[in-house]
Amino acid sequence: MKPAYRVRSIVNVVNLSTPLGLLLAVAATRRTGGGPRLRSAGDGLLVAGGYRAPVPVATAFTVGNVILFRGDASGLLADPLLLRHEARHSTQYAWCLGVVMIPLYLACAGVSMALCGDWASFNPFERLAGLADGGYERRPLRPFLRGRR
Repeated sequence: MKPAYRVRSIVNVVNLSTPLGLLLAVAATRRTGGGPRLRSAGDGLLVAGGYRAPVPVATAFTVGNVILFRGDASGLLADPLLLRHEARHSTQYAWCLGVVMIPLYLACAGVSMALCGDWASFNPFERLAGLADGGYERRPLRPFLRGRR
């Protein structure tokens, strides 16, 4: 593992974002015969398939170094663009002091929704993670805001 990914893993454990991600994986994933099935995605990332809570509505989302995925974990592992997008979110948790990223992300998502009608297009966390890699299309500003730049 590259030293930068090792540092990211350590920082995300210390800032409590990875433990929170593991707790979510235990609480909100389904697997026959017990708890979540965690699979390594490399670079210190873990994928928990079978996420079933109603929010967030995304196919995949990351908390610390844990990527929660609605389908089977192998589906995410077979999608290198989405995996790269989620890995960038993991790095953002290390930059943003861990769980502090959650309210920051939600605030940015709300601003993006107000500006263009979707959660991602003007959310800096999603833009820095790569909108296209995450399966998002960049939407323009709402019509009444376009002339006010």
